Amino acid sequence: MNLLTVENISKSYGELVLFQGLSFGINKDQKIALIAKNGTGKTSILNIISGLDTPDTGKVNCRKGIRVSFLEQEPALDPKLTVEETIFASDNEVLQVILSYEKALEHPEDEDAYQHAFEAMERFDAWDFETQYKQILFKLKLEDLHQRVALLSGGQKKRLALANALINRPDLLILDEPTNHLDLEMIEWLEQYFAKENITLFMVTHDRYFLERVCNEIIELDNGVLYPYKGNYSYYLEKKEARLEQEATEQHKSKQLFKKELDWMRRQPKARTTKSKSRIDDFQAIKEKAGQRRKEHEVQLEINMERVGSKILELHKLVKSFPGKPILNKFDYIFNKGERIGIIGKNGTGKTTFLNLITGMDKPDGGKIVVGDTTKFGYYTQKGIEIKAGQKVIDVIREFGDYIPLMKGRQISAQQLLERFLFDRKKQYDYVEKLSGGERKRLYLCTVLIQNPNFLILDEPTNDLDIVTLNVLESFLLDFPGCLVVVSHDRYFMDKIVDHLFVFRGDAVIEDFPGNYSDFRAYEDSAMIENRNDKEAVSDGETAKNSWKTEDKSTKLSYLEQKEHKQLEKDIQKLELQKHQLQQKFTTGSLTGDEIAELSIALKQLTDDMEAKTERWFILSAMLEG
Repeated sequence: MNLLTVENISKSYGELVLFQGLSFGINKDQKIALIAKNGTGKTSILNIISGLDTPDTGKVNCRKGIRVSFLEQEPALDPKLTVEETIFASDNEVLQVILSYEKALEHPEDEDAYQHAFEAMERFDAWDFETQYKQILFKLKLEDLHQRVALLSGGQKKRLALANALINRPDLLILDEPTNHLDLEMIEWLEQYFAKENITLFMVTHDRYFLERVCNEIIELDNGVLYPYKGNYSYYLEKKEARLEQEATEQHKSKQLFKKELDWMRRQPKARTTKSKSRIDDFQAIKEKAGQRRKEHEVQLEINMERVGSKILELHKLVKSFPGKPILNKFDYIFNKGERIGIIGKNGTGKTTFLNLITGMDKPDGGKIVVGDTTKFGYYTQKGIEIKAGQKVIDVIREFGDYIPLMKGRQISAQQLLERFLFDRKKQYDYVEKLSGGERKRLYLCTVLIQNPNFLILDEPTNDLDIVTLNVLESFLLDFPGCLVVVSHDRYFMDKIVDHLFVFRGDAVIEDFPGNYSDFRAYEDSAMIENRNDKEAVSDGETAKNSWKTEDKSTKLSYLEQKEHKQLEKDIQKLELQKHQLQQKFTTGSLTGDEIAELSIALKQLTDDMEAKTERWFILSAMLEG
C-alpha cells in the first residue's frame, strides 16, 4: 500500500539548485534511508515530504487519513511545557484517553468520571499502549516527567522529540539523524524497537550499523540522480560499486564513439542531407555524454604533523566531580606513541569532561596533568565552528595562513585546501551562516587538522557528516601517526579506528578494555549469558529457597515498577471506597433476594481484586525497602 508519493520536486535557494526532477514513493512497511553528500538537500527533502516546506516545482501526494511524524535535527518544542505535558500535547486519541484516565484516578470520589475513563481505556485497548509509552520514556532516560522543556539539554530535547514521535505510533515516521545525542545503549534499543515494530520509516542517518540493521531499502542522491537499492547498507555498497564500474565502461565507450564521430564531422561533405543532419544532432548528444565527469571528489588529508617527543601526556591521580556526580577518582594513565583510544559510556558519565580536562579547558579537583613539550592538541568539540557574521568560507581558513604545509616539504594555498575538503571555488565565497550543518562540520574539521596536531581529540566527530566524508576521515585517521582519543556513538567508526576503549561506567568507574566496540559488545554479551546461566544453575532446595531473598534485598525498583507502586496505592484506595459503598447498601434493609445475590457477587469480585493488588503492593514495597 502506497503511503506517500513524491512527483518531480525541485528546490533552489537563489542561484543554488539543490535538486530538481526528483520522484519516488514510500510504501507501507518500507524502511528507507536517503543517502547523499552534505549540502545536496537531504534535510530539505525531509522537510518537503513532512509538510514543513514546499517544493519550487512538483508535488507530494500523501494517502488520506495517515498519521505522519517527523523527528527534526533541531526539534521545536514548547519550553513552557513539562516532559509529560509535551507527550500529552499530541492529538493522538489513545494518549488523550490515557490522560483522562490518569486525571480520573486523581479524583476517586467522582465514580462516573472514573467509569467513563475506564471504559474508554478498555474500548481503545489503551492498557498496553500506556505500558509501552512509559517503557519508551524509561529507555530514553526521560524519567523526570515534571521537568520543564526549557531546562532540558539539547540531547534531552532530541530524545523527548524522538519519544514523542515513537509514542504517536505514526503510519509513516520521518527521521533526520535519529541517533544523534543517543548513547550506544539507546541506539541498540532503538534498532531492536524498529526491528520488531511494524512501522514505515524514511530517514537520513550517517550511522552505518543502524543502516545495516534497520533499513530494507536505500535511496542514494548522486549528482542530482536518485538511485534505489532494494536492500540494506551492505547490499547498497555492493550494487553501487557495480553501478560505478558499469558507468565507467559506458563512459569509455562514449569517448571512443565521440572520437569516431568527431572524425566524421571533420570529413563530412558540405551538402547537408536529412540523414547527415540527424547524425550531427546525435553527435551533439554523444559529445555531451562523453564530456560528463563524475563529480567524485575525495578529501585528501595529508596535513603535516609535528614530531612528538617521548613524553606525551600523563595523568596522575586525577579527581573530578560535580555536585552529586563523581567523574574521576584518582585516575592514572600514561599515553604512549600512536595510542588510539575510543571512549564510550552513557550520557552524563563524564566523557566530554574528561576531554576538557586533558586539553586544559577544565581544571581537575585534584591530581596532576603533565603535557609533553612537543605535544600539540587538535580538539574537535561538539560545539563546532564559531560563526561570525559576514564571514566567508575562505576567510575561516585564511585565519590560519594563506598557505598550509603538507608532507615532504610541500605546501598548498588556502583555496586548494578547501577544494580538497569538497568546497569548490564558488562555494568558498559563500557565507558560513548559509552552509548546511554537515558542511559546517566539515569546515570545522578542516580548521582543526590544518593546525598540524600530533594529539588529535575528537568529540562526536561523525555527527552530521555524510558517509562519503566519513569514509575519507576514517582513511586519514588510520594513517594518522599521532595519538588519537575519540568519543563517538558511531560503532562502525569506532570499530575501524580504535585499538582499545575507556568505558565510562558512571560514579567515577572507568575500565580500560583491550579491543574495539564490537569486541566489547561480544564480551559483555558473553558475560551476561554466563551470569544468567549461573543463576539458572542454582539447584532446588534450601539454596534455591533462600536465593530469592538475597536477590530481593539488592533489587531496586525500575521506573515502571515505581510508577506501578504509586498506581497500586491509588487503585487500592479507590477499591476500598467502592467496597465501603457496597457494604452500606446491605444495611438499607430494602434489598430483594436477587439484589442481595448480585451485590454479594460484586463484593466478592471487588474483594478478590483488592487482595491481588494489595499482595502486589506488598511485593513491590519489600523490594523498595530492600
